[in-house]
Amino acid sequence: MDATRTSRQLEETIDNFEKQKIKDIKSIFSEFITIEMLFHGKALEIYTAAYQNINSIDENEDLEVFRSSLYPPDYQSRLDIVRANSKSPLQRTGSSKFSSGIVQQISNSRLRKEEEEEDEEEEEEEEDELEATKEER
Repeated sequence: MDATRTSRQLEETIDNFEKQKIKDIKSIFSEFITIEMLFHGKALEIYTAAYQNINSIDENEDLEVFRSSLYPPDYQSRLDIVRANSKSPLQRTGSSKFSSGIVQQISNSRLRKEEEEEDEEEEEEEEDELEATKEER
């Protein structure tokens, strides 16, 4: 009689353990997939904006900007010539609209990346705390 009761209790304990394990695995994978989908969604947004910026480049305007930097008008002062030649390569060869767009995209992607890293760190800390509380039980 005691052996069968102990056997049933042991089976219940095993069942409860398996149920909890399945719930934990399910929540961990769900969180992981959600985070990955968010990451790839943001990456797709950035790539879409970059693609649109590249397509909006006016080749003729950029060529004119480049040519004007090669042959500045005679009435420019020496200071203006120095300023024109001291611009970064992006500013000399690309339209300012494109250059500022790329710079903005880069800075936005860096900010997003930092925010995502902070969010991941916070989630890891929360998971560690959850594990610690489970271990205490």
